[in-house]
Amino acid sequence: MSQLPACPKCGSAYTYEDRSMYVCPECAHEWTSEAAAVTTEAETVITDAHGTPLSDGDNVTVIKDLKVKGSSLVVKVGTKVRNIRLVGGDHDIDCKIDGIGAMKLKSEFVKKA
Repeated sequence: MSQLPACPKCGSAYTYEDRSMYVCPECAHEWTSEAAAVTTEAETVITDAHGTPLSDGDNVTVIKDLKVKGSSLVVKVGTKVRNIRLVGGDHDIDCKIDGIGAMKLKSEFVKKA
């Protein structure tokens, strides 16, 4: 069985091939095999809420109160997060927050400090 590429839009691993197109059943995104082979750097740039590009080791500030799933803790507005690491996926920032611990954040809820 051949290995099919993950969906470039949502990252789903459940893609399937329909003639010359790849199809994602989760977000209904369709793309060609040529488009799957071509990756541009513009697609992999992660930006903060204001459009500023982020990179590994940056310091960011939280711009919205964020509830921590599975606990009663809240990450408050203005919390400074140091030394972030960018990862792929829905939550694209991996970090440690003082008083809470290791977390994954979405880049749309932070601004570069």
